[in-house]
Amino acid sequence: MTERVTATEEALALIRLLEQKHGPLMFHQSGGCCDGSSPMCYPEGDLLIGSQDVLLGHIGGVPFYMLKSQFDYWKHTQLIIDVVDGRGGMFSLEGVEGKRFLTRSRAFTKEETDQLQT
Repeated sequence: MTERVTATEEALALIRLLEQKHGPLMFHQSGGCCDGSSPMCYPEGDLLIGSQDVLLGHIGGVPFYMLKSQFDYWKHTQLIIDVVDGRGGMFSLEGVEGKRFLTRSRAFTKEETDQLQT
């Protein structure tokens, strides 16, 4: 099955660590502003999800959202959440770990796009 969002093993390990420290989590793909365009990890419920947010899927059991207007640009790509050393967004939980989540992407194949539309 084609997924709109996936995560590397390194990202999944960091998610498990953050869940141990903070409990249930959620992700929202930031569209810019003060934290740039990066996946932001919050304690579940710390960011209010509204009617303009799209649930792309789950990574490590954690819901991953994106603003609908941003999704319109990204709908032809699969988001691959990775982790690298360094400081990320100041509001995202992983910053104190000396790590930051990073979004990589690839275009869906025609077959994958067809599968997503069914």
